[in-house]
Amino acid sequence: MILSILLSLIFIVLAIIHFNWVLGGTFGFDASLPTNANGKRVLNPSKIDSAIVGIGLTVFACFYIYKSGFIKYQLPNWISIFGSWIIPAIFLLRAIGDFKYIGFFKRIHATKFSKLDAKFFSPLCLIISVVGIVIQLYY
Repeated sequence: MILSILLSLIFIVLAIIHFNWVLGGTFGFDASLPTNANGKRVLNPSKIDSAIVGIGLTVFACFYIYKSGFIKYQLPNWISIFGSWIIPAIFLLRAIGDFKYIGFFKRIHATKFSKLDAKFFSPLCLIISVVGIVIQLYY
């Protein structure tokens, strides 16, 4: 239960950050986007993109609140099983990365984003993945 609540809180914080960007906030926006070696962004997400990610993160938070047992609602078994594996898989793939700009196996290492990615973003994604797998296997 504690692990599910922890994941829910992480997802809620991440969703709030994304919704802040939708509303025009700039907190962490530039630092969270990968750049090439020349400093040019390789991703240019729109407000709609940020909203979609924020909604997805909110759904993930709700899923883990459900998994914690706080919500007494019976989801179809296939949704519970599918969600319990797909969410950790998404974050494991993010932690591994694209082998160029993001993840543990990136080739670009000298940019502001790549340093933050190595120190915070990829480890967080790996932790989310491992905790999600632990929840699925043991609870």
